[in-house]
Order: sequence, then C-alpha cells, then structure tokens
Amino acid sequence: MVKQLFPEAQCQNWPPPAVQPMWKTIWETQNSCLREGVFRTTCDERLIDALPPESHNARVAFLTPKYVTPEKTACVVHLAGTGDHTFERRLRLGGPLLKHNIATMVLESPYYGQRRPSMQRGAKLQCVSDLLLLGKATIDEARSLLYWLQNEAGYGKMGICGLSMGGVHAAMVGSLHPTPIATLPFLAPHSAVVPFCEGVYKYATAWDALREDAMAWNAFQENAEALTQDVTSLTEDVARKTGITIEQVRDRLRSVLSLTDVTRFPVPKNPQAVIFVGATDDGYIPRHSVMELQKAWPGSEVRWVTGGHVSSFFLHNDAFRKAIVDALDRL
Repeated sequence: MVKQLFPEAQCQNWPPPAVQPMWKTIWETQNSCLREGVFRTTCDERLIDALPPESHNARVAFLTPKYVTPEKTACVVHLAGTGDHTFERRLRLGGPLLKHNIATMVLESPYYGQRRPSMQRGAKLQCVSDLLLLGKATIDEARSLLYWLQNEAGYGKMGICGLSMGGVHAAMVGSLHPTPIATLPFLAPHSAVVPFCEGVYKYATAWDALREDAMAWNAFQENAEALTQDVTSLTEDVARKTGITIEQVRDRLRSVLSLTDVTRFPVPKNPQAVIFVGATDDGYIPRHSVMELQKAWPGSEVRWVTGGHVSSFFLHNDAFRKAIVDALDRL
C-alpha cells in the first residue's frame, strides 16, 4: 500500500476525478458569503478501502466576495497543518484577502475534524500509514477542487497554500498542476523525514511500538510458524536474535517517509509564483530544509519571519497574506 500512495509524478493523470460539492450557505453579509460543501473523496478505490469510513466524505468551506465575477477574482485553496481540525483558523487567515478580491477555500483533511476516525484521539495518528493516506487523499482532493474552481466556477487565477504539513501537501499539489498556479508552502519542510526523524516530533513518536512492529515483521519473514506464538514472547525473542535498535527503527521510518520528499517532484510551471515562508527559530523545521526546497525549484523565493513554528503563525499572518497576494500577482 505504501508504494501505491505516491506513484511517480509523471504518472499523475489530468484531469483528476471531478467533484460536485453539495453547498449550503452558512452566512452572508453585504460584501461576502461563506458556504460549506461536501463531496466524496476523489481517491483511488484501493485507497478509499484503506481510509477509515469517517474520512470518505470531504468537507470544504468557501469564502467569497459578493458582486465580483470569478473571472476578476482569484481563489486560494488552504490545506491543513498538523492538528488543524476545523475551518476557522484558515478562514481568519484568508478573510482579509477579500479586499484584494481573493477568495478562500478551506479543505478539511482526512483523519481531522468530522473526518476523524472514532478510535483516534485528537490529531494523534495511530499508524505511519495513516500519515501517508492523509497526505495522498489531501493531494487528490485538492487537485480536484482546483479543477472545479477553474472549469466549473470559472476562476482565472488560483493558488494553493498550507502551513507545516499542509505546506508540504501544497508544494506537491502546485508541482503536479499542469498550468501555473501560486504555490505557497508556509513553515514547511522539504520532507516529512525532517520533523519526525530530526525535529521535535521524534520525542513524541511511539518508537517502542514501531520497534515491536519491525520485530514482528522480521519474525514473519524468518519463520512463518512464529505467527502461532504469543506475540509478546515472539517480539522479545526476535529482539534478542536480531538486536533491532531504535536507530534502526528510525532508519526504517526515514525510508518510508522519503516518499514525501518534495524535491523529487517536478518544478512547478511558474516557479516565480512559488513563495516559501520560513521561521528563523523553528524547532520543527530547520532552515536547511526550507532551503532544500528553494534549491530544488530555481526561480522560487524564500521569505523569513522571526519566531518559532507556532508563534510565527499567530504573529505573522500579515506576512503570509502578503506572500499570497504577491504570488498571485506573478501569474
């Protein structure tokens, strides 16, 4: 399943599966309107079978200016960072952009919000494969929404942005889009390997559980009869035989998460419309990881804000909004 999640970029078909969200108006004012829509995820059927049932239906919020035609309006799709379960935070980021005639579409990720599986607590994903499924489904759904915005809603200029994990997904979507769009990864690494194997997430990952998983897999490979043994005694026995260390487990995770390395993806059609925003004191995303992205996409721009991973989002929304406006202007 892991190998199917992120096939080679050149194998990505266009157009993506079409979506027809079912919309309902949440509120409207004299100058703006907020709607929410629901549609079935556009993932491949094999991936839908792997997703929890709660994640099969996608939800979006759509904030638009009134009395301005889509041809004269831009729209940016905002993807979720880790733990961003609802629409509100990203709507607050996009709201002031209405005065620039920029609409905001917010996608709720699988495993988050109303799409969260019943066995999951908060944003704590239970399996490594959940992280990859979340990413693949988000990318597929975002590509379908961009296609809808262009061909059904009639928007001329479009963009994709996201914070942290959402920034990685935004970079992938911008890379795979067949025409130029504004691509805005905020506080994003070049790969999920960085936060989980190098940054602070390595202190919050259940390495012992992953070690037991590696032991059980080794046992399965070495002796099929071992499957009939007690799992606890099995893993302890294999541990003595194999001597699997936590560092070896990290290497295994590093190998799997290398699928998310954005530098392996194609350069977007208009790299001048790519603006990365990094934080000077980010404990999750080191400076070198942001620069890896810029190096891989010549012509793109990196901007820096002062602060850490979380404080930068709360203190520098204006910098993110300016990056959105500037990137759209370059299309």
